[in-house]
Amino acid sequence: MPDIVARTLALSDRIATSAAALVERDRCVVIGRGYNHSTAFEWALKIAELAYLVAQPFSAADFRHGPQAIVEPGLDVLATATDGPLFDDVADLIGIVRDRGARVIALSDRADCPADDLIALPSGLPEWITPVPVVVAAQLFTYHLTVARGYDPDTPRALHKVTKTV
Repeated sequence: MPDIVARTLALSDRIATSAAALVERDRCVVIGRGYNHSTAFEWALKIAELAYLVAQPFSAADFRHGPQAIVEPGLDVLATATDGPLFDDVADLIGIVRDRGARVIALSDRADCPADDLIALPSGLPEWITPVPVVVAAQLFTYHLTVARGYDPDTPRALHKVTKTV
């Protein structure tokens, strides 16, 4: 695991280049499926909390049933697309949204992922381990996006360590 994380962290400069594409944006969609369904939700949450973009997360399967209506030129779709039984479905959806004019940035361990901007993660991992490099890359992406937008990732404006509920 330490080697996987180190190899992912070594992609920081590459990830910063991809994150810069969203500097002027105000919204994006984040999709994932299978083991990385929750990773997509975490990525979207961090983007909203730190970079102040509306980042709507979806299961790749659910996105096909209505939400894909928001896809148009100028929409950025961030995707987690790792090897496993659901890769072909996510790759197919990436192709569909690209055909409709969206720009896709993908975190993937597959060289054949059809994204416009592929961030190549360590490959050959069991599918259940892929959330580790994906979430590390997503957090680096968010960090670089936040800094590029001129915000301090260490002092988000509305994040509290303790939330009181009634």
